[in-house]
Amino acid sequence: MVVEIDEAKSSHKKYNRGRWVDGFWVFGGFERGYGRTFLVPVPTRDSQTLLSVIKNWIRPGTTIMSDCWRAYDCLSSEDFVHQTVNHSQNFVDPTSDAHTQNIERLWRDVKGGITRFGRSEKHLVGYLAEFLFKRKFPDYRDWIHHFFWAVG
Repeated sequence: MVVEIDEAKSSHKKYNRGRWVDGFWVFGGFERGYGRTFLVPVPTRDSQTLLSVIKNWIRPGTTIMSDCWRAYDCLSSEDFVHQTVNHSQNFVDPTSDAHTQNIERLWRDVKGGITRFGRSEKHLVGYLAEFLFKRKFPDYRDWIHHFFWAVG
């Protein structure tokens, strides 16, 4: 099993210029082959925080592909097979063929699915849940059925 992991900050420029407005960090993973994903809001992207989320969502022995963010350096010693790609040099590692293209595409879809205006950090979990629900059930005609089935 191969899981791509990455973290992203959802923020925007105010009035499309100047400095970035404060946003929120989201950590996620994408399982190759099945397309299963997880998205978890995190307060910081330090090693301790990300490792606890990884241990909660990814089974030991899994191959994890990530960028070269130093918070991921501990993964090899934590019973994971860790492969990295250095994005400042290339998008696909030439020796191991490791890449994070699927999770990067997921971030594009997530950011496109969250409203740009009137978004609030307190509703972040709801935004992510809505995105994951719509991704799992792409046909809008089935949404109400699956929603009530999940609630029941």
